Amino acid sequence: MLPPRTLLLPGWQNSDPDHWQSRWQQRYGFERLEQDDWIWPRRGDWMARLEEAVADSEHPLRLVAHSLGCHLVAAWATHSRQSARVHAALLVAPPDLTRADLPPQLHNWRTSLPGRATTPLPFRAMVVASSDDPYCRIERAGELAAAWGAELVVCGARGHLNSASGLGDWPEGIALLDGVAAAS
Repeated sequence: MLPPRTLLLPGWQNSDPDHWQSRWQQRYGFERLEQDDWIWPRRGDWMARLEEAVADSEHPLRLVAHSLGCHLVAAWATHSRQSARVHAALLVAPPDLTRADLPPQLHNWRTSLPGRATTPLPFRAMVVASSDDPYCRIERAGELAAAWGAELVVCGARGHLNSASGLGDWPEGIALLDGVAAAS
């Protein structure tokens, strides 16, 4: 069996150069799943792009999602026939899509919410959340993790776990990725 390949799934507006996903891409050679529109993300388009990437991979995949990318993984896994090709998923800082102040660009993602389709992910997954994420209360992160059948790891007060959080290369995240993948 071929070793797993790591696919980075940024959230809304992509990951900037100082984001840990961008740093992992440069440092470890992980591949970023590019989307046609990072500003007005169409759920179906993003799911189709992920489906293509998974179907085209000769290797099993480790998915590393941030923010809206977490909801992409959950929505995609519900519909894909390729989900058995995923070895494990690290889902970092999923936003609460039920928030009253949700930007209009993200409203079409509300249909992918747990509670409407509470199918657990068909592969091992870990949700990593911050206790002070401005886009998701920690209780809601726990609900998302439970709906997805994922382990929840709370990593303290670190905001949205993005470049503004000052994580740098985020070695703790690599350890979490290795841990969730090893347990699969």
